[in-house]
Amino acid sequence: MKMRVLLTGATGFVGRAVLSRLVASDDLQPVAAIRGHASPDYPQDIAIVRIPGLASDTDWSQALDQVEVVIHSAARVHVMNDTESDPLEAFRKVNVEGTLSLARQAASLGVRRFVFVSSIKVNGEGTRLNEPYIADAVPAPVDPYGISKMEAEQGLRKIAIDSGMEVVIIRPVLVYGPGVKANFLNMMRWLDKGVPLPFGAIHNRRSLVALDNLADLIVLCTRHPAAANQTFLVSDGEDLSTTQLLVRMGKALGKPARLLSVPSVLLERGAQILGKQALSQRLCGSLQVDISKTRELLGWNPPVSVDDALLSAANFYKERQR
Repeated sequence: MKMRVLLTGATGFVGRAVLSRLVASDDLQPVAAIRGHASPDYPQDIAIVRIPGLASDTDWSQALDQVEVVIHSAARVHVMNDTESDPLEAFRKVNVEGTLSLARQAASLGVRRFVFVSSIKVNGEGTRLNEPYIADAVPAPVDPYGISKMEAEQGLRKIAIDSGMEVVIIRPVLVYGPGVKANFLNMMRWLDKGVPLPFGAIHNRRSLVALDNLADLIVLCTRHPAAANQTFLVSDGEDLSTTQLLVRMGKALGKPARLLSVPSVLLERGAQILGKQALSQRLCGSLQVDISKTRELLGWNPPVSVDDALLSAANFYKERQR
C-alpha cells in the first residue's frame, strides 16, 4: 500500500519538482493541491484537489482524506518590490494563519507528519565570510517574509507538541534550476547576450541549492525516521563567489562570462547611492549554510553537482526562455 502524500504548491517552481519525485517513488501516492482553476498537465493517475487558496478559513478535509504526510510548499513568496501597504500582515495571513490552519486540520485528521518548506531568511539575510548559519541557531529574520516563516515554524512546533503530529522544517537557500526566474534568470540573460558585467572581483561566498537536490531532500523527509521534529538547512554543499557562479554559468551556457574587475567596495557604494542595497547584498555579500546536521542525521548528500545543475538550468533557458 502506497503512502498518501498531500503536496501544496504543486504548480510552483519547487512543487513541480517535488511532485515529479513523488510520482517516481514506488511507495508514495501524491495528492496535488491546486489553487483555483489551474489545469496542469499531470499524469492521469495523480489525484488533484482544488482549493480556493491558503487562508485561515480554507477547508482541507477533502484534500486530507487518507493522507499520512503533508508537504507544504505553498506560500506567499518574497518579492523585491512589495506593493502591500502592510507587507507583514499580508505575509502573516497566508504564511502563518493559512499554514497553521492546514496543520491543525491535518493533526485532527490523523496526519502523521507535516513537512514544511520554510526559508533561510528565518536565520537572517547574510553571514560573515566562512561563518555559516547552522540549523539550530537562534532565528534572526529581518524582512516581513522571513518573520512570517519564523512565526509559522513556531506555531507548527507548538501543534506538534500538542497533537503528536511530527513536524519537519526545511530551510532552503536560493533555489535554482530549470525554469528559475528573478535575478538568476536575469543573470543568464546577461551572460547569453555577452553583456560586460562589473562582477569579476567579488570574493564572497554564497550557498545555493539546485532544485533537484531540494526536491530529493524534501521527499526523503517524508519517510526518514530521524527527520521527525527536526529543522534542516539545505544546499549543494559547495559555496561559490558571485564571480565563480557567473564564470560557471557562462560555461554551462556556452558563453564566456565578460567580467570586469571592479572592487566590490565600489559596487556597494554605487548600490547605496542608487538605493539598491538589497541587490548589492545578494551580489557582494556572503550567505553560507552548514548542512552537516542534514548529512549526518539523515545520511543525505546532494545527488546533483553544481555544474550539472547549472547545465540543466542553462539548457532549459536556451530551449524555452531565450
